[in-house]
Amino acid sequence: MAKLRHIALAADDPTKTAEFYKEVFGFKEVGKIGGPESTTGLAWGYYLSDGTLNLAILKFMNVDQLGKGLDYRGVHHFGVLVEDLEETTRKLEKVGSPCVLKPEPNTANSYFEIKYRGPDGVVFDITDHPWVGAAPIGVGEVEIKERKKAREPEPAK
Repeated sequence: MAKLRHIALAADDPTKTAEFYKEVFGFKEVGKIGGPESTTGLAWGYYLSDGTLNLAILKFMNVDQLGKGLDYRGVHHFGVLVEDLEETTRKLEKVGSPCVLKPEPNTANSYFEIKYRGPDGVVFDITDHPWVGAAPIGVGEVEIKERKKAREPEPAK
């Protein structure tokens, strides 16, 4: 059976939002993409985990995946871990679920989900490999390996 393993929040300040969830709920930071200075890509932000679910806190840029504008804030999409990606893709095509975003050919070394839109317009991801910090199918919880943060440069003297 497929498992819910990912929720993405669209945030104006991913750093502040991530710190909030880490402090209040004890979630661990398991990944980071880009930064406030980023100008390329779909988003920048942090990945947090409780050992079962990956919570992405992202500032989206460049591509409006939802059709709500890049200034939208709130729950952006959710992700489902599936056992058979091809079979699930066929099922989605059969029921007429529109594909919103899929990886370009030759992106084998890059992690990327396929995004679809449900009948209510909500965007969701499908993938056959877990997000960072998310439990695989058949596993209730994983040991969280907190991301090692880069050392801050020492101030000039």
